Amino acid sequence: MPRPPRAPTLTDIAARAGVHVSTASRVLRQQEPADGWSTSALRVREAAAELGYQPNLWAASLRTRKTTTLGVIMTRLTDGVVATTYQGMEKAATDAGYSVLLSSPPDDLEAQHRAAELLIGRQVDGLLLGGLHIPGHSFVDSLPVDRMPILTVTRHADAGLPFVGGDDRRGGYLAGRHLLDRGYGDIAVIAGPGHASTARDRVDGFLAAMAEASVTVRPDRILRSTFDVDGGVTAGRALLDRPDRPRAIFAVTDTIAIGALGVARDLGLVLPDDLALVGYNDIPIVAQLPVPLTTVRSPAGEIGAAAVGKLLDLIQGREVESLCLPVELVVRATS
Repeated sequence: MPRPPRAPTLTDIAARAGVHVSTASRVLRQQEPADGWSTSALRVREAAAELGYQPNLWAASLRTRKTTTLGVIMTRLTDGVVATTYQGMEKAATDAGYSVLLSSPPDDLEAQHRAAELLIGRQVDGLLLGGLHIPGHSFVDSLPVDRMPILTVTRHADAGLPFVGGDDRRGGYLAGRHLLDRGYGDIAVIAGPGHASTARDRVDGFLAAMAEASVTVRPDRILRSTFDVDGGVTAGRALLDRPDRPRAIFAVTDTIAIGALGVARDLGLVLPDDLALVGYNDIPIVAQLPVPLTTVRSPAGEIGAAAVGKLLDLIQGREVESLCLPVELVVRATS
């Protein structure tokens, strides 16, 4: 039986490219420089491609004590926004030569803690936390990490931990300002769960817009909910199935808004004549609803990619600053 062909080595690549082995090794393990590849580096990469070279990541991890693997915890992965955020993470990690270990536990602290311990035990080089409960510090302090780089994504701690997400406070402000500009004064909020900084920041921004306009929001017009459609249904019934229903609702996610929209339909309400409604995130389906939903667009994929970039900076020992990406109001027929 013929022996299988020998896998090409760095020595083979260096010989074909006409460079020293150390040069070939350096070129093949680095990302493309900002000013592009040099002529010799291009020769190395072309030679590697022609010979079908595959780096030995296991050997490299033994040498560098790095696994080129990132751990990611994302709760509610069935949610389209969360899934899009993760897709941005995975693409950015792959482009940088990293793989991703994903865990998608329920949105509770005990399950997230088990997931984090599992990923840390796999010796990931860094950890992205996508389901943090505020305030967040005690959770992170309880993890068995020894200077492992950790970055929070989408949700943030109250202070201290680096974070990448959308500007949720600004988004809530835009939603509130839009409804005020449309002439609505009696406005309710379906506020999501209290443990999520995304929900809290959106409500805070909305209330800031109300305060700026000297509009008082009654306590019974602010209802907590889960993030899903069922949460919107439950809160929507509590707000709308009553004689003194509000004239407008801001829901802190599109899925909540869809639940409230179903309640309005069942009650025979016409949007926006009887009720105005604004959601948040701009998931693809809301533009295709029978009455397209006004919402705040958050750049989910870009958030995921930026979070990976910041985590890789931390892994390289660089200091990073938190990043809030801009959001925008998308006006449609529900308002």
